[in-house]
Parts: sequence; structure tokens; C-alpha cells
Amino acid sequence: MTAVSSVSVAAARELLREFPVVDGHNDLPWALREQVRYDLGARDIGRHQNAHLHTDIPRLREGGVGAQYWSVFVRSDLPDPVPATLEQIDCVRQLLARYPADLAPALTAADMETARRDGRIASLMGAEGGHSIGDSLGTLRGLYALGVRYMTLTHNHNVAWADSATDEPNVGGLSAFGREVVREMNRLGMLVDLSHVAPTTMRDALDTSSAPVIFSHSSSRAVCEHPRNIPDDVLERLPANGGLAMATFVPKFVLQAAVDWTAAADDNMRAHGFHHLDTTAEAMKVHRAFEERTPRPIATAATVADHLDHMREVAGIDHLGIGGDYDGTAFTPDGLNDVSGYPNLIAELLDRGWSTSDLAKLTWKNAVRVLGAAEDVARHLQETREPSNATIEELDG
Repeated sequence: MTAVSSVSVAAARELLREFPVVDGHNDLPWALREQVRYDLGARDIGRHQNAHLHTDIPRLREGGVGAQYWSVFVRSDLPDPVPATLEQIDCVRQLLARYPADLAPALTAADMETARRDGRIASLMGAEGGHSIGDSLGTLRGLYALGVRYMTLTHNHNVAWADSATDEPNVGGLSAFGREVVREMNRLGMLVDLSHVAPTTMRDALDTSSAPVIFSHSSSRAVCEHPRNIPDDVLERLPANGGLAMATFVPKFVLQAAVDWTAAADDNMRAHGFHHLDTTAEAMKVHRAFEERTPRPIATAATVADHLDHMREVAGIDHLGIGGDYDGTAFTPDGLNDVSGYPNLIAELLDRGWSTSDLAKLTWKNAVRVLGAAEDVARHLQETREPSNATIEELDG
């Protein structure tokens, strides 16, 4: 990679001390489930865990992270995802109890600002995939009550009421029940996350939502043609909606050569009997053997900056953020190897002429504003709208 200047890195660190990163998506809870079945003593993130994880508290501090949405993801092919989602939430709550000096529970934009003043990392939760509510609006409300502040409408597979970006079209975007899910999320103050969903679903959600939406970890489809990325016509709608696109770092989403390589690597994983998202030690041996035979294209911080440059041009600086997807991907860009790497991205953007005021919006201000705006919408809706008890059978037949 083209090295950023040491002066820019120092300036980036200085900026992050005042306006730290709000990262939209980190899969540490799933990694803890897969690696040690939630034995937090076996993966003490209070110490460096470089050999096992992208994430630990020392590296979060080094990376200038001030708020983290912890993903309470469960795989969409699990036969009973709701209990597994509750276990993921419990994992985050255990982390908060174990590391109170560093991790601050956060439910609101005000909580995020309080954590920043206190020098702690605001910890929020996002559910990755509508399968986590089991087609139940009551379960959706239950997740909100437990602290979940966004839900990605799908993961890699469709749900009965919403189409995924990486599955065959089913309902053509959102069904009637899917639109009711969005409306109930607005009433609660839960952010509607459109990462992973099909463009038709993105557009339907924007048509339906009365609150800002987010993309917790998606980049630009114009820069890299991958279905997980955001088309320009959707980015163009974010100013009117007030929403936020949080650029991700996953090489197979940001570098076209990596898209093609990943397709071959995924086929190789399946041929060896592994799920293509498996990051256990046995699965990673298969990955590494494939990489030795077929060298992996390398993304860099500059690759991610290319996406942010384009996204700023299309959506405007007030609608950009960062969602690294650490511990949810086998590979990371050079210079963004783990959660300590954010200063390298900020330094790259400084070298490209981004102002400190724009970078403060990218790292902190936009994400806090969007959550606060969702809270404002919810307060109004709760005065005029009762909780919905509609069922998918009633609305979709």
C-alpha cells in the first residue's frame, strides 16, 4: 500500500481523541460463540488477543474507537434463531459487566455522548437479520427492550417478508408485513439497517420509513460491483431521508479482484465441507491452503477511501460513517488489519484533502445524530400509534 505520512497519522490520532470512531458493525460476540462458546475468560479482551480476534480493548483504544455497535448476529440458516440471538445479547451484557471501566452500556445518543465524556467506549447492539425476530413484532419489541438499537432486515438469505441482496428474489422487496416491521421499528426508535438487503428492499424501506435508515456495513456498488454494496440511486436518497451509509472494510466488498477471488475461495470451502463464513481454526487452514495456491488480492486503506470519496460525492458528507465488520470476515485490508487501524484510514483521507470538520462527521457526529433523530421520530409516533400486533398471516396471506 502507499504509506500515509506519519504527520497525517499523528493528526488522525489527535482528531480521534476528540471525535472517536462510531463503528456500525463488529461481530465479536459471534466469534466468541464460535471459538470458546462464550467463555470470556478464555478470550479475555481486556488483553491483546491478536492471535484469535480482530477486537480487544487495548486495540479499540489504540484505534480511537469511542462507540461500537456490537452485532448480535446469528446465522440465517439456524433452525431456531431467536434463542441464539438472546444468547448473543447475553454475551454483550456479560462483556459490559466484565469490563465496566472501558465499555459503557448505551441505548441513546445521549448515552453515547456521556460515554465519550467519561472516556469509555459506548456499547450498543444491532441484530443482523430479520430472522432474529421469527416473524413476530412482539419479539421485535423484546429485542428493543433488551437493548438492540438496529436490526438489519435480512442477512444472506431472504426472510419471508424481505429480499436479501444475496438470495433469489422472493417478494420483490418488502411485503406488507415487511413494511409493518419497518413502521414498528420507527415507532420503537430502532434503526432500520439496510446492509445485506436487495436494492428493491432498500427502496421499499426508504419509501416506508419515517425515520433515518442506516447501512451498518456497506460500501459503494459503483466503485465495486458486489450485491452487498449500495447503488448510487439509493445513496442519492439518503439526504432526504436523513440516513447514514457506513462504509465497510471487507475486501470482497470493496476490491473487485477480491470479489472474484472470494467466489473461488467460497467454492473451495464448500468443497471441503465448510460453510463459506466459517472462521474456526479448521476452516481457516483450508482458507490458508487455498491462498497459498492462489494469492489473495490485497485491499488497502486507500481502497476504502476510494469508496468514501465516491459516497461523499453522491450522498454528501452528512450521510457517511464507518462499519468495519471486524471479526465477521476472514480477511481485512492492509493497514486496516484490526480495530487498531482506523487512524490509517483517517490519515489517508487527510492526505486526500478531507477537512477535520468533515472527518468529525464521518467518525462521530453523523452516527450520533442519526440515532438521536430516530429517537425523536419514535417519541412522536408513540403519541399517535399503538404497538402493532399484526401477523404475517394477516398481512401477507
